Amino acid sequence: MKSGRGERDITGIGVDETLMSALFAAVGAGVYAVDDQGRVFACNPWAEQLLGYEPGTLIGVDAHRALHPPGAGAAAVPTQRPTSKDGAPGRRTSGDRAVFLRADGTSLQVWWTAAPLPAALGHGEGAVVVFHDATAEREREGRRAERYAHSETMREQAEYDLAEATWLGELTLAMTSTLDTDEALHRLVRQLVPRLADTALIDLAEGHGYRRAAHAHHIADILPAASSDQGETLPRHPAHHAAVSRVMQGGGPQHLTDLAPAAPEETDLMAVVQAEEAFVIPLRLRATTFGALTLTRAPAGPPFNVADRALAEEVARRISLGLDNTRLHAAQADIATALQRALLTALPDVPGIELAAHYQPAQHTAEVGGDWYDAFLLHDGDLALVIGDVTGHDIQAASRMSELRNMLRALAVDRPEETPGQILRRLDTAQARLTLADSATAILARLRRTTSGAWQASWSVAGHPPPLLITADGVGYLTGARAMLLGLRPTAERPTTHTELPADATLLLYTDALVESRAQSLDEGMTRLRQHVTTHRHLPLPELCAKLARDLGDPRDDITLIAARTPPLAPRRHGA
Repeated sequence: MKSGRGERDITGIGVDETLMSALFAAVGAGVYAVDDQGRVFACNPWAEQLLGYEPGTLIGVDAHRALHPPGAGAAAVPTQRPTSKDGAPGRRTSGDRAVFLRADGTSLQVWWTAAPLPAALGHGEGAVVVFHDATAEREREGRRAERYAHSETMREQAEYDLAEATWLGELTLAMTSTLDTDEALHRLVRQLVPRLADTALIDLAEGHGYRRAAHAHHIADILPAASSDQGETLPRHPAHHAAVSRVMQGGGPQHLTDLAPAAPEETDLMAVVQAEEAFVIPLRLRATTFGALTLTRAPAGPPFNVADRALAEEVARRISLGLDNTRLHAAQADIATALQRALLTALPDVPGIELAAHYQPAQHTAEVGGDWYDAFLLHDGDLALVIGDVTGHDIQAASRMSELRNMLRALAVDRPEETPGQILRRLDTAQARLTLADSATAILARLRRTTSGAWQASWSVAGHPPPLLITADGVGYLTGARAMLLGLRPTAERPTTHTELPADATLLLYTDALVESRAQSLDEGMTRLRQHVTTHRHLPLPELCAKLARDLGDPRDDITLIAARTPPLAPRRHGA
């Protein structure tokens, strides 16, 4: 366009050509106009600059051929091509996916708008095209797309990591939710397939060899359910057996890729599970090797990669921690049980009466209970029977139980002429001053044989479940002589009750775990005990105590019983 001052009247409105030229040049976008043949007859400097043409050289160029030559590659030719047809009368079009060819043959991504030329300009059905360089925006969009793709990848990785952490947490829970080692391992291998392997085997060191503790396959019933002395009913694969043996002797992880059977006619474990490869990982913590974890994959599955091996080693580490925890707990439980039994009394041999006691420690616990029983002879030949329970299940409870037991023994032996209630009252005073126990219950019974050979019982109850008397006429609780727990009121008198013990009668003392639990009230438990004793009262005394503890007791708590049985009546001789 030529520059100059003047006015033209196209639509009846005066137009300053100089102003229009300035606006045309400074519009900030490329503008060119084509006639009905597609030739450029006007353009602004922006169009020349963006398309790489020297000033004035774009005029007369066939836009159809120069900007969109036929046969150009698909990457260089836009899906939308602004031409004079796009500016047909009455229609304005635009696009944001076009690519123009610059003068040097490079491509230029553009946004464009095409509008029809006014007929009054005399160029036929031409069009004016306005376009913007979209390269920078496309680059920004590309970067945004890359960032989005990266964020999606990170999100997927985070979801995978979360799923893996959740799965590992479930494995840990399977190992820690029970203290039964084999049960925990059976739970665990079922979670390893098919998540990590087609087959999972766990062998535990035992003596100079090992035993199969758990196994699982992703197809049910492929592996035998029964176990032999070696922990499996199928022959061992030689290479797998050698790998497990190396691990048991301190070796590191073993990766087996040649699992062909030693003889074609033999069917070993690896052949049954169609193992293409196996990964054997030590179950080891510090210097202790607990066993080996074997994972196998069939030919249809992918081989173990680096990530799989790292995950398998993490699984093995968690199994090892669980096995170590179970081992330590079992050792502590053994120590606790031995300590508790050492605190219990060996029963004296008393002519004319049978004694039996039973102690059953709480299952799956390493805590020492505060239950105790005692039986000892006084200087006049009377027999003292004691049952007691100190609150708590720890070493401190056991220690205070031992103190309380020994103190009661000393008080009873020191003044044997006193009644059981008087002796427990003095124990109240000692407990209050010496803090022998925070809370404790007890029964002190005294059995005396009369000159006729019959037995009498006197007793006092300090907050404890009542004694049970079993006779030929029936079974009932001795409800007298009840008073509060030991140590609550040191100055309060404690009652003593007396009764005759018939021939072939059994006096049973027991702790509360025999009759009370979370599943039943004390009243329900005492009713069950009376009914059970009625049914089984003819059993030998040791068997009766053991059966009561086994059938009625709460396995989550210590159970203690002590019983005394008087002899039956001697048969009368004929002619007497």
